Amino acid sequence: MAMSMTALLGACQASATKDHVEPIFTAPVTNNSTPYTRCLASLQKVPGNNLPVFAVGEVSDKTGQIDRETYSHVLSQGVSEMVMSALYKTGKTRLVERFDLRVPLAEMKMSEQKLTNRPLNTATRPIRASDFVLLGALTELNYNIVSSGAGLWVAGIGAGVRTVIINVGLDLRVVNSQTFEVGYVSTLQKQIYGIEVEANVFRFFGTQLVEFDAGRIQNEPLQLGVRSVVEMAVYQIMTEFLGLPRDEMCSLEETNQMDRYLENRTAKES
Repeated sequence: MAMSMTALLGACQASATKDHVEPIFTAPVTNNSTPYTRCLASLQKVPGNNLPVFAVGEVSDKTGQIDRETYSHVLSQGVSEMVMSALYKTGKTRLVERFDLRVPLAEMKMSEQKLTNRPLNTATRPIRASDFVLLGALTELNYNIVSSGAGLWVAGIGAGVRTVIINVGLDLRVVNSQTFEVGYVSTLQKQIYGIEVEANVFRFFGTQLVEFDAGRIQNEPLQLGVRSVVEMAVYQIMTEFLGLPRDEMCSLEETNQMDRYLENRTAKES
């Protein structure tokens, strides 16, 4: 028995090394857009050549949220890169690198030591200074703002549905590179929805429990929500801070829940 098992494993290994296994390829590569990408792209049509120079600093994750199962960060650690991509999509800024200077500084060092075929001459080719620097952080990740569900199970057969809402928040500021004044601050949040539908069948056959589960979980991607908040914040900076024309279709959705709360509280106290 042992010998036959060894022979079978050997045959499987030989087959695996000899025959090429075709990899599975499902969805094609696409552009990484949000509903606000078209708002940024619309700014490319605005005339003007005297473009401001932007640098992007650290836009960090300060929510402190860690996935306890995988011990990884819940939110994207690449928000600075998302801000850079959003600025580039507008076509109305010049971007200079300030976030990771290791390679540019290494290039300069090698030029000084004449290790490259391009001499270092900052007099004829000065390094472009920035006009503004963007800094900020992801500041909120709130779980279960609202969770609801309904289900019915009779004699081990049933079905249910459950919805969950969380939100993410971003604070992004514009710093003048010459005066270090904070010229503009954007504070935005986005709610993210998830829905779960399940059906279960439980049956005992003798002493054996037979279980059949079927379901569907569909969540709005969390990192897509982060990118959406980033793109709306950059759109605000381009229109409200720099004064570029705003498309009414891209207006910020204003909420007045807090206003109603204060009005109700004032009415009760009076």
